Amino acid sequence: MRIDDLLADWHFGERHSLATPAPAGDLLAAVERVTWAQVPLMRALMRIRSAGRVRLGQNRPILEDMTGLGFTVLARTDDEVVAAAIGRPWSPTGGRAPRLGDQPDPTQFFVDFSDPGWAKMVTNFRAHAGELTTETRVLLTDDRSRSAFRRYWLLIRPFSGLIRRRWLAAIVRRAVER
Repeated sequence: MRIDDLLADWHFGERHSLATPAPAGDLLAAVERVTWAQVPLMRALMRIRSAGRVRLGQNRPILEDMTGLGFTVLARTDDEVVAAAIGRPWSPTGGRAPRLGDQPDPTQFFVDFSDPGWAKMVTNFRAHAGELTTETRVLLTDDRSRSAFRRYWLLIRPFSGLIRRRWLAAIVRRAVER
């Protein structure tokens, strides 16, 4: 299962890449091991975003902590890791979103989910042909949510891109230093 299988159509998205000589296996292992200490800007911005409600252990893997924020890894292949969530990122508390990890079949639940008022969010890391990429896609389930997310996206998109680029660099560093 790839990002295209989970969310082929979307309203908002971004993609970033970094050339690297590291093998795909090392890169994907690094995706799962990079810690908040290795991407301090991301940790600081996440703490600001959560108004201090979320505690991020400096030496804890980022991807592991993302599951505590509602994301669930839905796919792992030889060259890609894909995580998804349902939420309301434009809301300070995010609402009481259905947690994918609590569903009997998280992947099918995500694909089928269409309740109004939510964002379906998916992000991946893919290692292919000497390049590590990350892509984020967001599909809104109704017009009102799309409008709310549009305002939120205008504010956070520059920071989101900066975080993604720093995260990619940390992953490559960790894979190369292995």
